[in-house]
Amino acid sequence: MKQFRFTAISITRLSLLLMTLMICGSCGRLPRSITAPPAVHTTDALFHININTASAQELEQLPGVGKVIAERIVAYRERYGRFRRPEELLMVNGVSDKKFREIQAMIVVE
Repeated sequence: MKQFRFTAISITRLSLLLMTLMICGSCGRLPRSITAPPAVHTTDALFHININTASAQELEQLPGVGKVIAERIVAYRERYGRFRRPEELLMVNGVSDKKFREIQAMIVVE
């Protein structure tokens, strides 16, 4: 049986091979235990709605915002004052994180 002897050249080649495999194996792939984040629908909004001044009818133009949620947004604004940041919309009952991400590109606070 032939014995394999490690030499400096063979160790260098083995190291380069392992590094190449590690780099190529990790490019653009996630381990199976980690899932990719959900796709966020990013739209180039052709319009922006100021949630501090919009009426309930204007708020209904946002995807996923119906009459009830639009009225809740207006009522929240009347009760607590103007929104300082778009994220405060999450405080309105019925506006979920998912719904907020869908409309985030279409709303402004001025």
